[in-house]
Amino acid sequence: MAKVTALNPKTRKTTPEIGLEESYLEEASKGLSEVLASTYKLMIKTQVYHWNVVGPLFGPIHELTEAHYNTLFEAIDIIAERVRALGHIAPVNFGDMKNFAPTGHSVDNSSAHDMVADLIKDHEAAARTIREVGSKAGEAGDMVTEDMLTARLTFHEKALWMLKAIVSD
Repeated sequence: MAKVTALNPKTRKTTPEIGLEESYLEEASKGLSEVLASTYKLMIKTQVYHWNVVGPLFGPIHELTEAHYNTLFEAIDIIAERVRALGHIAPVNFGDMKNFAPTGHSVDNSSAHDMVADLIKDHEAAARTIREVGSKAGEAGDMVTEDMLTARLTFHEKALWMLKAIVSD
């Protein structure tokens, strides 16, 4: 049986000729990989909290976290595809993925307020990373990455506003 070569592509590093320095492309891909890992972690954690939140704030937190994890899931693909467009391999190892999600014990002992506070902490960390990587993209003239990260930052800042509003006194 003949092999179909199109179904067996060779993975190779290709440097796109798009007006950006090769050293920047590598740095940007590393930065985007950090953004991707934090987005993936936040998506998993948000979904776990969505399933397990209890108490008087169940309804609004359950609905908000569902919207957030769906948005985060879509963002994962967009970020990984940008890494590929910059000529690098999308990350295949996010470290020890079991550390991405909270443990059953921590979920059992977390109030809705604790869960939201934990999500706030992770959204703030993601926003800081995105701002740093996005600033470097702007300095390098990488408008596509900068624009994509501006959209990601907009999401995280709005998520922070909503999460903080839910648990405010």
